[in-house]
Amino acid sequence: MKQTNYQLFDFLDFDVNLDGGERLWRACLPMDIREEDGDIFLTIPFQKQCNSNEIRPDFSEPRKNYMLRIRALGSTILRISLAIDHPFMEDSEMLCLSSDLGKTPLTYRKDEEEWMIRDEKGNTRVKVLFPKPQIDWWSDLQPKPEETLFLRFSPDGKKEIPLSAYDMFSPARHDAFALAFVEKNGQANRVTFSLEAKPDECFFGTGERFAKMDLSGKTFRMRNQDAQGVNNRRAYKNVPFYLSSEIYGLFLHTCSFAKFSLADHSTRSVQIMAEEPFIDFFLIGGDTLEEVLFGYRQLTGFPPMPPLWSFGIWMSRMTYFSAEEVNEICERLRKEDYPCDVIHLDTGWFETDWLCEWKFNEKRFPDPEKFIRNLNEKGFRISLWQLPYISYHAMQYKEADENRYIGKGIRQLSGASNFSVQDFAGTIDFTYDKAVEWYKDLLRNLLKMGASCIKADFGEDIHLDAEYQGMPAEKLQNIYPLLYQKTVYEVTKEVTGEGIIWARAGWAGCQRYPVHWGGDAACSWHGMAGSLKGGLHLGLSGFGFWSHDIPGFHGVPNFMNSVIPDDLYVRWTQFGVFTSHMRYHGTHKREPWEYPHVSEIVRKWWKLRYRLIPYIVQQSEKTTQTGFPMIRALILHHPDDRTCRHIDDQYYFGDYMMVAPVMNSSGRRDIYLPEGKWVHFFTREIFEGPLWLKDVVVPLEEMPVYVKYGGSIPMYPEDVSCTDEMDMKKVVEVVFD
Repeated sequence: MKQTNYQLFDFLDFDVNLDGGERLWRACLPMDIREEDGDIFLTIPFQKQCNSNEIRPDFSEPRKNYMLRIRALGSTILRISLAIDHPFMEDSEMLCLSSDLGKTPLTYRKDEEEWMIRDEKGNTRVKVLFPKPQIDWWSDLQPKPEETLFLRFSPDGKKEIPLSAYDMFSPARHDAFALAFVEKNGQANRVTFSLEAKPDECFFGTGERFAKMDLSGKTFRMRNQDAQGVNNRRAYKNVPFYLSSEIYGLFLHTCSFAKFSLADHSTRSVQIMAEEPFIDFFLIGGDTLEEVLFGYRQLTGFPPMPPLWSFGIWMSRMTYFSAEEVNEICERLRKEDYPCDVIHLDTGWFETDWLCEWKFNEKRFPDPEKFIRNLNEKGFRISLWQLPYISYHAMQYKEADENRYIGKGIRQLSGASNFSVQDFAGTIDFTYDKAVEWYKDLLRNLLKMGASCIKADFGEDIHLDAEYQGMPAEKLQNIYPLLYQKTVYEVTKEVTGEGIIWARAGWAGCQRYPVHWGGDAACSWHGMAGSLKGGLHLGLSGFGFWSHDIPGFHGVPNFMNSVIPDDLYVRWTQFGVFTSHMRYHGTHKREPWEYPHVSEIVRKWWKLRYRLIPYIVQQSEKTTQTGFPMIRALILHHPDDRTCRHIDDQYYFGDYMMVAPVMNSSGRRDIYLPEGKWVHFFTREIFEGPLWLKDVVVPLEEMPVYVKYGGSIPMYPEDVSCTDEMDMKKVVEVVFD
C-alpha cells in the first residue's frame, strides 16, 4: 500500500477506497464494573463509526457491549484482556509463569468522576475516569468530541500509564484510538489500543531489531521472516514486547501478526494492533528496567544455564564435507595452539549437501560414531546442522506425508532464503504430538551417536498455505520457532543431560531454549554494527544468551567468494570474545591460519577468551536468575543518562565490563564512559565518567574494554586447549582498583 499518512489506512490497514467490508468500532465510557474472583470486569460499550476517514459515529446500529478484564499478578504486573465475540485468551506456549507470581485480588470503589481499582495492600492499580472537561464556548464550527475510554494503569502502584484518549487534530481526524476494533464483513477481525507517549520517551526491544537504540518514530510488523542479513527491517526474531524509558514494559500476548507503532503514526501515542478478535496484554512495572525485564521473564520464562563447554570457541564454515577434513582442522587447531571446544558440521554431512535427512553420508563419514568419539576424546564437541522442512527428495518424505507429520497443502515457503534450491515439500508440524515424537526420534539417533548440539536453523517461515493439526498457519508462523526449538532442546537434554541448541528464529518465550545467534550478517563493518544492534535489542526483549557469526556470514559483493579483510576478521574476533557465545561460521574460509598476517593476534584473543570463561560463567548464572542479559545496552545500568539512550555501539558485558568494539578500518572511535570510575582492562589507566573520549586511536591488536573501578573479575590463570582442561579451583579474582 502506498503511504497515505492517515492512521486508518497506514496503521489499521483499511482499504484506501473504503470498500474492503471493514468498519471501525470505538470504545466509549464504561457502563458497569464488577469484581469476580479477584478480577475486575468493566462493561465497555463500542460505537460503530461511519465508513469514512472522517471519524464520526454511525447510529444506524446500537452499541455493542464487551467485557474488559483486569487482573493483577504480584505487585508489579497487570493483565488486561478484551474479547470480541471470543473467549478470553488464557494460556499458551508463550507463557511460563513463575511459581511466585500469583494472582493479587483486586477490589474497586466507585465515585462520580472515577472508579478506583486497588489491590489488597491498598495500592491503586487502575483508575477509570469520567472527566468533565472545562469549556469556554465560542463556536460550533467543529462538533464536540465523541465519547472515549479513560483508563490509567499503574502496574506497580506508582507510575501511571494512561490510555491515549484524545489523540486527534479535530473530533473527526484521529491519529490514535484508546481502544477500538475493526469488523470485516460483519465479523470482528482485529483490535487496537493506544497508550500515551511522552515527548521525550524512548523505546527499546521488540526482538532482534537491527535499528538504532531508540525505536521511537518507528512502526514494526510482528511477523517473523528470514531477515536475509542484519541491515534491514526484516527480523528473524520478533518479540511483541517493548521497554520504555519511563520504566515500564508491555508484552502483547499473541502469536498472531501484529503491529507496534512507537510514537510513529502519532508522536503522542504508542499504538498496538493485533490481527485477531481479542487483545491480551501485560503491563509490567518496577523501579528499574532490569526489574521490568525480570517481570517479563516471570511471565515467559528464564533462560537456563548452558553447559560449560558451550562458552568455548566454536569452529565452523558452510561447510565441512568429510571426516577427513574435520580431523585435519582439529589436529591443526591443537598443533598450532588455538583453544577450541566445538566443531560444527553445517549442510555438508548429508548424502547430498543441503538435503536434510538426519543421516551421515556413509562415504564421507564412514563411521560417524567413531569419528565423534575420537573428537570427544580430544576435547571437541560436535554440533550438527538441520532444518524443519522436508524435501520431496528426502528419504523421510513419504512417511512424513502419509502420516501428516508435515503441513498438508501447497508447497511454497514465504520468503525463505533457500541456498540449496531444494523444493521443500512441507514444514514439520510441531502442533501435532505424533510429529513431534517422530522428529525427536530422528534427533535421538544423532545425539546417541555422540552429537552434543543440534543447530535448529530456519523456522522463521512456514508453508502458510498448508493446514496444520493444532492451529491455522497464520497463527503458527510466529510461534513456530518456539515449538520447534522446544522440541530440539527437550530431546537434547533428554539424551545428553545438557540443555543447549543453536537457533536463529525467535518469538516470546524462546529465551527458554538457548542459544540464539544473529543470523546471516554480511562480512562488512555494516554487518558487524547491525549484529550488535540486533543483540542489544534482543537482550532488552528477554533473551539472555546471544551470539553471531564471526566475521560475518556472507561475502560482499560476491556472496560465496569475496575475500574477508584481515582487520575485519580481527575486530569481529575481539567483539566475539566479549559475547556470551563465540562461533566462527560463514560461506567459506573461517580458520585463523587462513589469515596468516593476523593469526598471531587472533590466537592471543582466543586465549583471552578462555581466561575470561570463569567471569562469563559467573555472569551467565546471574542471567538465569535476573532480568539481565549477558550483553547489555547501557540504558539498563544508566536509565537517567540520556546519552545512554542512544548508544548502540557499546555495551556492558556482565556487571563490570564495558566493551567498545572498533567497527571501521580507520582504527578510531569515540568512547562514552558513563558516571563512575573506570579502569582500562589492558592498560589499567583510570578514567572518571561521565566522559567522552574522542577519536581514540586503537591499534589492530588492541580493543577498548573498561572495568568498573573496584570490580572483581574471576579469571583462569593458565592457557588451556579446551574447557575440559579447566579446574575451577584454580580461578583467581582480579580486582580493578
